[in-house]
Amino acid sequence: MDAPLHLIEYEIALLVRLTTAHSPKLGSLDRSEYLLLSELEKYSPLAINALAEHLLLNLSTASRQVAVLEGKNYIRRFPDTNNGRISLLEITPEGLDILHKVQQARFDVYAEVLQNWSPEELDQLKTGLTRLNRDFKAWRK
Repeated sequence: MDAPLHLIEYEIALLVRLTTAHSPKLGSLDRSEYLLLSELEKYSPLAINALAEHLLLNLSTASRQVAVLEGKNYIRRFPDTNNGRISLLEITPEGLDILHKVQQARFDVYAEVLQNWSPEELDQLKTGLTRLNRDFKAWRK
């Protein structure tokens, strides 16, 4: 079992490196901006602590990343009507626009890279990655 795990660990590290190296082709958001905006597109509005929990970030890291996105006018903060001590976050039209542009750029790159994969191979990759991410999230808690 050790040999496959070593190979899996290396291949994941290489995948992260390769996708990071090609990030200019994948749009103008860095990985953290992309993930935060994606979460807010799906689950808006969210309190910052819920956003941090979704992405397994500590609160100070999430706060810094939120401040950057607020400064770019990609998200906005507003008071929670049920609890005035809590601020909620939502993606702005500008944030949604940039997110969709980056998603399309990323989709186009993956479509090109994976063009020779069969539908079955794509389904296996999707299933494996989804399970791996789910298991990592569960392990982290």
